[in-house]
Formats: sequence, structure tokens, C-alpha cells
Amino acid sequence: MSSQNFGMKNYMKGALLLTMAALIVKILSAVYRVPFQNLVGDQGFYVYQQVYPFISFFVVWTSSGFAVAISKMLADIEARSGTAIEKRAVSRVIFIYLTVLSLLFFSLLFFGADTLAALMDDAELAGLLKIGAFITLCMPLVALLKGTFQASNDMRPVAYAQVFEQTIRVAIILFGTNVLLQFTTSVYNAGKMAVLGTVIGEVAGMILLLLFLKREQQPIVRIKVAVWPILKEVTLYSIAISMSALLLLCFQLVDSFTIFKMLVASGMEVVQAMEAKGIYDRGQPLVQLGIVIATSLSLAIVPLVAIKAKASNGRGAKPFIQLTYRSSLLFGVAAALGLLLVMPYVNMLLFTTDSYSNTLRLYVVQIIPLSIILTFTAVLQGYSKLKMPALFLLMSIVLKWVGNMLLIPTLGVLGAAIASTGGLIFAAVAFVLYMKKIAVSRLASAMYYRKLLVASSAMIVTVLCAVFLLDLVFTAPVMRRSVALIYSGVLVALGAFSFITVVAKMRVLTEKDWFLIPLGRRMAMYQLWLNRKK
Repeated sequence: MSSQNFGMKNYMKGALLLTMAALIVKILSAVYRVPFQNLVGDQGFYVYQQVYPFISFFVVWTSSGFAVAISKMLADIEARSGTAIEKRAVSRVIFIYLTVLSLLFFSLLFFGADTLAALMDDAELAGLLKIGAFITLCMPLVALLKGTFQASNDMRPVAYAQVFEQTIRVAIILFGTNVLLQFTTSVYNAGKMAVLGTVIGEVAGMILLLLFLKREQQPIVRIKVAVWPILKEVTLYSIAISMSALLLLCFQLVDSFTIFKMLVASGMEVVQAMEAKGIYDRGQPLVQLGIVIATSLSLAIVPLVAIKAKASNGRGAKPFIQLTYRSSLLFGVAAALGLLLVMPYVNMLLFTTDSYSNTLRLYVVQIIPLSIILTFTAVLQGYSKLKMPALFLLMSIVLKWVGNMLLIPTLGVLGAAIASTGGLIFAAVAFVLYMKKIAVSRLASAMYYRKLLVASSAMIVTVLCAVFLLDLVFTAPVMRRSVALIYSGVLVALGAFSFITVVAKMRVLTEKDWFLIPLGRRMAMYQLWLNRKK
């Protein structure tokens, strides 16, 4: 085996490990919110979700932004046969820059906590923001360590740290909150415990990374490097890498500053407004789970696009871009439509009541445009196109803010859901049009859309018929969680089966396409079996 092939094999193994770790982290991040909401109720969930985007913004920017940017810059130095001394000099400049940034962000969150809480019309939130501020102090070291390991193709420490950090975080949030609620009924104290869990999780991840670090005695030789180009590259590239992940957090920040305040201003009682926002926030873990299903499969094709885009003038990337689009739309529609159809039962099963189910139905429609946005942002990075995607995402955030301001006074949280979905649909359409302009004039055929419509219709008819039959069996006027479990299980199974079967029978994706998608092998075999000649 050649050293090049061995290196590529190691790289692919490392990339797979990192992808699996990211998947576990995303699932944990979505799932822990359900028992947490059950512990603290809708009011307690509101408290946590108000400050969550402030804290997560820096975690995401560090782990999926700066870390990748650092690894790229260090790998570029290696590629042009740069010295270890040059790599250390660049790392030192970036570390000092990130330290200054983290101190600025810490000051903003800690000393500006009262101002931020006042802007959200809830002074009690200041304590949570102050605790959360300490997470920014981990930024420089975590980003540099992750970036250094990734640059040397050693993905194990990064993958293990991500899973370890999230596991510690979830354990402290759930166990700590459970214990704390034995001694206090304050939802703000429960919120502080949840934020503290996030901080401790980040520190735990940082310690694990340090344990993996091999301390080699290096001669202290300092060389001068151009500081400004380094800072410019690491900042722009970190934003480009993490901007699709930061998009949802920006939407959540808009909601934190507008929903509760505007509900109270329109005449709703304070506690009722808190609960309404808490129920509205139930949509977030559902959307996260939907996105995990929709994007983790299609994102696996993105590296192929990046490789093909750089070779033969990018012409070879065309079929992979088309497959990325078709698969992300297919999985996005399946996840969103499935949740939309079973929402009242899933809402009751997971969160104890079926309140605001219609609002949450509209909320989960976000999965469809988000599936396209997340995959196309990654594809466009392969083409080194960063300005237009950033502009589209910025415009969608502005649309979200304007939508909230106009719609919440009359429609309440339903208006916020409309604003979110509308803003994301705008961005998704912009991405599709831009991709058609620069790479592929036709992303999917008219026949593909017709087949997708037939598969979606089959799911709708199957689920509605199943609901009709289940209603004949369970005639109690008030639904219990045990009944909601039966409804959810039966409807999800039947809906998924009908959708998958129609997709396979009509060959919405070819067998060759399925083989390029993780776990697609079984789908390809099922498709071949359904379409066998009798």
C-alpha cells in the first residue's frame, strides 16, 4: 500500500469518527431537552431557552468554526513544506487573538448581563447569563487544541472530547436539576444548574484534550509572521464554516429578545407568556432531530463534491450536487411531514400536553429549508464561495426579525413560527437559485418532484386512515401519555413504511445513489427487491 493511500485511508477513518461523534452530540443535544422540560415545566424550559443561544453561539463558533479554520491553516503550512516553528508562530498569534476575543465576549455576557436581561424584559435571567459567560474563557484553548489535532489528522481526541463534553453536560443538567428541585421550586435556579452543566461540560472536554496532548520539548525559536493576514483568514474562515450552524442560534436570539416581551406587551399575563414561549421552544429539539436525520445522510456526499469541484473545472461535481440536493430534500420532506402529521401525539408523549400543536406543526416545516441550507452551505465551501451564502443567511435573519415584529402582536407564537419558516424558505430558495447559476442548471427533474409528491401523499393518506381507525379503538375524550405512545408508535411506523416503500417502488433515487448514502445499502436492496421482474 502506498503512503498516499494509507494517508487517505487514515483521513477517511478520522473523518468518519468525527462525523459519528458529531451525530451523537446532535442527538444528545436534542434528546436531553425532553426530560429537562418534563422536570422544570414550560416556564422552566422558557428560562433555559432564553439564555441557551447566547452560550451556544460561542461554543459552536469555537468547535465548528475556529477549530476547523485553525486546522486548515496549519495543514496549508504543512502542504507547502512549512516548518514546525512557523506552525507554532501562527498558532501563537491565533491563540492571543482568541484570548482577546474571549475576554471581550466574557465582559459582554458577564458585565452586560443585566442590560441583556433588561432587553429581554426579564431581570432574573441576568444570573444565568453571568454563569454562562465563563464558557467563553474556554474558547482559545479548546479551539487551538481541536484545530491542532485535526491538522495532524488525529481526529480521535476531538471526537472523544465532543462526546465526553456533551455527556458530562447532559448528566449534570438532568441529575443536578433533579436534585436541586428537591430543595427549591425556582425555575431560575433550575436554569442556573442547566447553564452550569454546559460550562462544566466544556471544561471537561478541554481537560480531556489536554490529556491527549503530547508535550514535546521544542527549542524556543521565534520567527516573525504577518499577523493581519492570519487574523483575517482565521476569522473569515471560522465564520464561513460555522455560519449555517449559527443561523438557527441567531433565529433563537431574535426569539429571546422579542417573543416574551411582545406577548406581555400585547396583554398576556407574565406567567402565561413564559409558558407560551416555553411551549413554542418545544419545536427546537424536534427540528434538531429532524435535521440530524435529513442532513447527516446527505452531508456524507459533500466531501465527494469538494474533491470533484477542484478537479476538471468542477464539471465532475455536477451529479454529486444533484444527488446532495435530491437526498436532502427527500429526507427533509420525510422528517418534516412525518412530524407534522403526528405532532399532537408526539407533543403529548414527549412534553405531557398537546398545547400549541398547530404552531409546532408549522415550526417543524423548517426542517425542509434547513436541510437544503445546511447541505448547500457545505457544498459551496467546496467551491470556496462564501460571500453570497453569508449574505443569504444575513437576509434571512433580518426577515425573521421583521416577521417577529409584525406578526407576534396579532398572532402570538404562531407569528414567530411563520417568521422563522418564511425566513428559512427565502434562504433555501436563494441557495437553490445561486447553485443553479454557478454549478448546475438543473438540480432535479420534474419527474423527481412528482414522485416525491406521490410518496408524500401516500404517507398522508396512510397516517390519516390509521388515525381514523385508532380513534375508533380509543374513544376516551382526554388523551393520556400511554395512549399518545401507542398513536405515535403506530403512526410513525406506518407513515415511514408507506413513504419508504413508494420512494423505493418509484425509484426516486437510483440504487447507485443509495450506495453513496450512509445506511443506503439496505434501501438499495429493498428497492431492487420491490422492482424485481416477476
